[in-house]
Amino acid sequence: MKRTTLVLFSVLIGTLMAFAQQKPGMAFEKTEHNFGTIQEEIGAVTTQFEFTNTGNSPLIIRRVSASCGCTTPSYSREPILPGKKGMITAKYSTTARPGTFNKSITVYTNVPDTVYVLRIKGNVIPKK
Repeated sequence: MKRTTLVLFSVLIGTLMAFAQQKPGMAFEKTEHNFGTIQEEIGAVTTQFEFTNTGNSPLIIRRVSASCGCTTPSYSREPILPGKKGMITAKYSTTARPGTFNKSITVYTNVPDTVYVLRIKGNVIPKK
């Protein structure tokens, strides 16, 4: 009886450890984009941040927020399976915003204890 209990306990511990190791991971190809010098007349500029789920369970983006209203993020809404890629897009409005800018986009996921920060920057030349 003791031996059977010990075997069952060992199997239970092994199963719990296997589930505890199931986590998603997120690796970006780049975390910063410099638009360089751009004209205000453009109206808006857009860039994409591609990432890969480097973990062993589905990656879920819970929300993405920008540091100001001049930047509009969009992102992959469906879970990203292990080894697959996803995209976060950042659109910056140049209208009535001459000068340099350095904005952040914060990404909240189901990766434990991790928040990702992306950056966009550049210099807007005013209309003449």
